[in-house]
Amino acid sequence: MLKINKLASGYNGLDIIKDISLQAMRGEVLAVIGPNGCGKTTLLKTLARLLKYSGEIFLDNIEISSISRKDLARKTALLVQTSGIYFPYNVYDTVAMGRFPHSTSFLKNHTAEEREILRQILSRLGLWDERDKLIDTLSGGQLQRVFLARTLAQNPELILLDEPTNHLDLKHQIELLEYLSGWAKENSRLVIAVLHDLNLARNFADKAALMYNGTLVSCGSCEAILSGNMLKESFDIDIKSFMLESLEKWKVH
Repeated sequence: MLKINKLASGYNGLDIIKDISLQAMRGEVLAVIGPNGCGKTTLLKTLARLLKYSGEIFLDNIEISSISRKDLARKTALLVQTSGIYFPYNVYDTVAMGRFPHSTSFLKNHTAEEREILRQILSRLGLWDERDKLIDTLSGGQLQRVFLARTLAQNPELILLDEPTNHLDLKHQIELLEYLSGWAKENSRLVIAVLHDLNLARNFADKAALMYNGTLVSCGSCEAILSGNMLKESFDIDIKSFMLESLEKWKVH
């Protein structure tokens, strides 16, 4: 579904990411991992065509530079980390904005089918009972789920998520990633998510892309990427040994 070839991009004429090539298929969850500042967010913004780039990005064999903005919005959705700047709409209306790329007018009344789509998404993310609340009264975790629900309402082919579990407690982190994994497979969609928690990446992602200093170190199965020496070199810490030591403390003797 997605093919990237020798991709480079950045800000103010300076490339932050460079020479990145990878492929990902429908039904997969691809975790993008790596230390802070390695270019993970820049990669997502480039895939959403928010930044100028060199190289190639093919979505279903079509270079995204040739796709209109509205058509691209039907195919691709990006959820960045919550900025805290937003208008005080209620939860339902905020999530309903995700249907805009599929509507002829922003003020168009939603069809019965669209209302059912919104109901299902809100219910699945535990927000249906909160649908009339103004979003500026919500906690950070609730707000993160609202913006994710808006992204899902867009019903894109490709979802790009920058730390989607940010602000969420452990229960909601697990539920969210379980839902995304199931959603990708059931609907033949692709999810690419920046994840800092490597345990969550290993449990819910099908593949991992390890980045370091703006380059792609390796991309493959989570088992291969998270078990290799490249992980230790990229993070400058023996993560596997730390995880195993932590696991010993959880064992009941």
